[in-house]
Amino acid sequence: MNADITVDLGQRSYNIYVGYGLLPQAAELFAPVLKQRRVFIVTDSNVAPLYLNSLTEYLQAAEIQANNVIVPAGEASKNFNQLTRVLDAMLAAKCERSTMIVALGGGVVGDLAGFASSILLRGADFIQVPTTLLAQVDSSVGGKTGINMNAGKNLVGTFHQPRLVLADTSTLLTLKKRELLSGYSEIAKYALLGDAEFWAWLEKNGSTAMENTEMGRAALRQCIIASCNAKAGIVAADEKENGVRAKLNLGHTFGHALEAEFGYDGGLLHGEGVSMGIVMAFDLSVRMGLCPAMDLNRVRTHFTNMGLPTTLPKNGYRPALTSDKLMMHMAHDKKTKDGAITFVLVRGIGKAFLSTDVPTDCLRETLDATLTA
Repeated sequence: MNADITVDLGQRSYNIYVGYGLLPQAAELFAPVLKQRRVFIVTDSNVAPLYLNSLTEYLQAAEIQANNVIVPAGEASKNFNQLTRVLDAMLAAKCERSTMIVALGGGVVGDLAGFASSILLRGADFIQVPTTLLAQVDSSVGGKTGINMNAGKNLVGTFHQPRLVLADTSTLLTLKKRELLSGYSEIAKYALLGDAEFWAWLEKNGSTAMENTEMGRAALRQCIIASCNAKAGIVAADEKENGVRAKLNLGHTFGHALEAEFGYDGGLLHGEGVSMGIVMAFDLSVRMGLCPAMDLNRVRTHFTNMGLPTTLPKNGYRPALTSDKLMMHMAHDKKTKDGAITFVLVRGIGKAFLSTDVPTDCLRETLDATLTA
């Protein structure tokens, strides 16, 4: 089977496969990158009942042994306690450096399993089998792994590229609409970074891509491939985020600060933080005189039409947020250098760029406007 995308990293290049009903082909697709007929699967309590047994059976039918560990579902599992538990399970199963680790799940599982594999016996290979839209379009590609700390999200981790990404879009049928939309915010991010034509296409076809129809599945696959292609190109140019790759964090500096205040308990999903953060990045850019206000309005209107939040929830849990609290979290952003936060700003749709020259008064105005909306 031909790959849909290849991430070009020389000898560490890897393929991405995107399609409906790919899991039954897992053994065939895994085979070229396996060093032994054995894998260790990391998954979570939501995904395990849905896909763990079937994936194990597909592999065992091809005489590939499979052990596993199941972590609690949710962002709260990205911590040192669960990392230790995963590593202990791998060692108890007598995993070797040549044992392939398989991350079966969403971004949390991918980040946790990827980090564990990067430090297991000083480094083992792993495969990403993302089962959420957010993971299929973003976190499964590029080799970022890690866990959260009290100071913020993903502050401890490694760059550790997978050997293969298998994105079976049929696994998305079990997602709630809110989780699917959370992934859509990352698709929108890729368009807003550098592809105005893709953004215009999303404005017309985004709602169709969220529908479980033949046309919807085709549109969604197109979204996933376009997103992965965009990320693959950026990762190949700047694997360790020393330059252009930092643009992939459009909306994330704001979004991660919001997530930290909500406590990673599901009150605010990652993609919801990103959609709000993208609107804030456009708002800040408008206040700085960089971006036309009409582009901010287009982004806000499309997210609202899709059902993504652009302001804090008015019902349910809402932490006592202040601009000072958010700025405290933003100061811990991984892109901060010499005390200055690197922001992803925009000159318009498809025109993102990096800047450390952000006036504090404009930043506070953006934060305050969000908190009072």
